[in-house]
Amino acid sequence: MGSDDICHAPPGAARLPFTGAAGREAGLERFRSHTRWTLTGTFVLFLALFAKDWIAHQDLAVWGRAVAAVALLVMSAALVVLIGRRMPSTGTAVGRPPVAWLAAGGASATVLGVIPLVLPGQRLWSLAPAVMVSVAATFLPPERRRVLIAAAIVAAAVVGGTAGTATGDGWRLATAFPAGMVAFTAWTMLGMLWAWDVADRLNQARGMAAELAVKDERLRFAADLHDIQGHHLQVIALKSELAARLAGTDPARAAAQMTEVQRLAIDALRDTRAVVQGYRRTTLDAELANAAKVLSAAGIDARVEQETAPDVLPEDSRHLLGLVVREATTNMLRHSQARHATLGHQVADGSARVLVRNDGATGGSPGAGTGLRALADRLRQAGGTLTWRHDGDSFELTGSLPLPAGPDANAGAR
Repeated sequence: MGSDDICHAPPGAARLPFTGAAGREAGLERFRSHTRWTLTGTFVLFLALFAKDWIAHQDLAVWGRAVAAVALLVMSAALVVLIGRRMPSTGTAVGRPPVAWLAAGGASATVLGVIPLVLPGQRLWSLAPAVMVSVAATFLPPERRRVLIAAAIVAAAVVGGTAGTATGDGWRLATAFPAGMVAFTAWTMLGMLWAWDVADRLNQARGMAAELAVKDERLRFAADLHDIQGHHLQVIALKSELAARLAGTDPARAAAQMTEVQRLAIDALRDTRAVVQGYRRTTLDAELANAAKVLSAAGIDARVEQETAPDVLPEDSRHLLGLVVREATTNMLRHSQARHATLGHQVADGSARVLVRNDGATGGSPGAGTGLRALADRLRQAGGTLTWRHDGDSFELTGSLPLPAGPDANAGAR
C-alpha cells in the first residue's frame, strides 16, 4: 500500500487493486442517485395513481380534466428538478431552490388539491400539497422547516374539517386524515434526505481525516528536517565565524575549525538524506500508538494486539516494522472505506511479525505506486518478507523479519 497507489505484491502474494477515495465517491454517488430517484419516483407514482381517478371522474368537466392533467405533469417535472437541486453532488453545498419551479410546483399542487376536494368521495386531496410543502421545507433551516410543516398540518386539518362538515362526511376523519398525510409525507421526505445528508457529511469527514493524517506526517517530516538542518547549520555558522577570526592569527586552529565545519556539513548531508529517504529512526511501538490515534480520529475502530513488547526487538527490526505500520495506516486512510482495523505484533519461532488487517477494501485496477514495492525490497534485503492479500472486502498486510540469535531473540520467543 504505497502512499500514492497500490503496487504489485511480491511473488506468491495476491495483488490488491484499490480505488480509494474515488471508490468511496462513486459509491456515495450511487447512493445519492438511488435516494433521489426513489423519492421522486415514489411521490410521482402515488400522485399519478390517485390523480387518474380525479381526472377521469364523471363529475369533472373536460376542461377541468385537462387542467388536472397539465398540473400533474408540471408538478412531476418540478419534483424532479427540486429534489435534484436539494441533493447536489457529494461535497457540494445545497443551493437556493429555483423559484420558478417552486412556484410552478406550488400552483400545480394547489390545483391537484382543489379538484379532489370538490369531488364527492375523494379523501386524498391533501397528497399533492403535502408533497410540495415537504419538498419546500427541505430547503429551509431546521427552525423554519418545523414552523412550515406545523402550519401545513394545521391548515390541512382546518380545510379538511371544514370540507367534511360541509359535505356531511363528518369532521373527525376529515380533519385527522389530511393532517396525518402532511405529517407522514414530511417525515418520509425529510427522513430519506437526512440519511443522505449524514452519509455526505461522513464522507467529507473521512476525507478531511485522511488529509489531516497526511498533513500530520508532512509536519513531522518538516520538524525532523528543521531539527537536523537548524542544529548543523547553526554550529557550522559559529565555527566558520571562529575560523575567519583565527585565520590571521592562528592558521592552524583556523584550519582545524574548517575541518570540523567540513565534517559537520557531511553529517548534515547524511542526516538530510536519511530523512528524505525514510531512514530516520522510527520505532514500532511509536508507530503502533500513532496508528491507533490517527485511525480512531478518522472514525475507524482500531485494535492493537501485542503479544510481545516491541523493545525486545533489535533497533533495525523495530524501525523497519514501524515503517510497515506507518505505510499500512496511511494507505488505509487513503485507499479504503475501513470501519474496523487490527494491528498485531508478535515474536515467535525466531522472527518478528506485524500484521495489519482492515475491512472496507475496494476493488479496481492495481496502481503504479512504489510504496509497498520499496518497503518489500527493504525487508527482503534484511532477510524478511512483506506480503499482502485481498479477500472480499478485507485487506491484510504482513511484514516479517528474522531475529538474530542472542538473548533478545530468545527473550522475544518465550
